[in-house]
Amino acid sequence: MRNVFKFFQIALLSLPLLAMRQDKPLRVIFFGDSITQAGVGPTGYITQVGEMLKTKGQAGQFELIGAGIGGNKVYDLYLRLEDDVLSKKPDVVFIYIGINDVWHKASSGTGTDLDKYVKFYEAIIRKLKAQNIRVILCTPTVIGERNDNSNQQDGDLNQYAKTIRDIAARNSLQLCDLRKYFADYLVQNNPENKEKGILTSDRVHLTEFGNKFLAEKMLDALLQK
Repeated sequence: MRNVFKFFQIALLSLPLLAMRQDKPLRVIFFGDSITQAGVGPTGYITQVGEMLKTKGQAGQFELIGAGIGGNKVYDLYLRLEDDVLSKKPDVVFIYIGINDVWHKASSGTGTDLDKYVKFYEAIIRKLKAQNIRVILCTPTVIGERNDNSNQQDGDLNQYAKTIRDIAARNSLQLCDLRKYFADYLVQNNPENKEKGILTSDRVHLTEFGNKFLAEKMLDALLQK
């Protein structure tokens, strides 16, 4: 009888701890470059994800953290993974990197060749998976908004995006295919084939509407079961 009483006593003490664990918001880190750095601004995509969660009555279920630094490439993410991501013990991490790896090849000769990009990218994934973190891979968006594959870096971006899709499939990871979403939208909404001004202000960085569009796609991915 004493053992039975002790069991119930332990069970009653454990209930509040279980409730606390269930009520703890999911910590979500958005890991990337200047687009993500700007994402925490007043109209940035991370801020807008938070506003959309409020509208759904789900704001208390998530803690959103931006971990973006302008100019970053995939190896920069690898080098700051411990300090900026793992140390914060996230439940979910979006990896959104690749624009500078492609763009800087032409602009400054300091981009990342595809084979090295894959090695660093997969090294990041291994470290996240070792901590049982849910990983969501994002394909790079655009460097120029022309909708007929005539932007200078479209060939490379398509190749890097395909590689991320392959990595996601190979590692059984969730994919948020931003490049496809952007391309599909621009085919429908850029009839004049403008280089910028639809989703981006300068061919790369997002307008307020571009941030909203991106936020909707990120939120859809986050809420997938």
